[in-house]
Amino acid sequence: MPDRDYLQRFLFENLPTRGEIVRLDATWRTVLERRAYPPAVRQVLGEAVAAAALISATIKFDGLLTLQIQARGPLRLLVVQVAADRTLRGLARWDGDPKPAPLCALCGDGALVLTLDAGSGKEPYQSVIDLRGDTLTETLEHYFAHSEQLPTRIWLATDEQTAAGLLLQQLPGNDAEPDAWRRLNVLADTLQSTELLRLDVSTLLRRLFHEELVRLFAPRSFSYRCNCSRERTAGMLRALGENELRQALAEKGALQVDCEFCGHRYVFDPLDIAGLFATTNPAHPFVHH
Repeated sequence: MPDRDYLQRFLFENLPTRGEIVRLDATWRTVLERRAYPPAVRQVLGEAVAAAALISATIKFDGLLTLQIQARGPLRLLVVQVAADRTLRGLARWDGDPKPAPLCALCGDGALVLTLDAGSGKEPYQSVIDLRGDTLTETLEHYFAHSEQLPTRIWLATDEQTAAGLLLQQLPGNDAEPDAWRRLNVLADTLQSTELLRLDVSTLLRRLFHEELVRLFAPRSFSYRCNCSRERTAGMLRALGENELRQALAEKGALQVDCEFCGHRYVFDPLDIAGLFATTNPAHPFVHH
């Protein structure tokens, strides 16, 4: 089966409800190539990758959406970033050999942090939610219920090949069928992980909602991309100060900085470091070919 890396929107024609389905194959496997994640960590990271992609589809932004778990348990950090051009990157950090467990047990005392850098000079928006329940889904649905105030349900699934998710969201408006939202939820709750991971979108929607009139929009592609760069790394080094960098150079001869997301290594020799603090041409402190 060819790789499927896309986000696809659908609407219920006669109901104030919309949905999104995300399927990430090559994108998810690229995330996994960076580290040998234990299965318990891989499971939560895959769900977070799919969830971040789904959440990005519910808002308009020009910058960066970051979904982050900060915790004190075996899984102590997880970060997924989605850019406005539908590219993403992600990583997780853990201690020891975490075993499969409910989310709160795996993470311990922790929180989910959603940060939206909307771009265009706008102030970033951040929401912090205590981890709750056994799954990432429970925490995210609690966030939508209390922060967005739009009834929202999320289903997530992942394995070594695919990260996938389904989102249903009730839109503002008069519902001609007061029981429709509950009915759609009951139908979607029959969804099996294998169906979410393997079935094409049309087949999946037909199987779940065969009695509903559903309009399916064109898929929007997703891909992996890390936004690290030599310039960003140089800016981080410059912030450390010249004295500290020269001391590090005296010990090592050159500075190596590895991007934690993609693993790319940036090397700065003494000439590079001198260029960082040159005042003759501050707009172009160094040039590399």
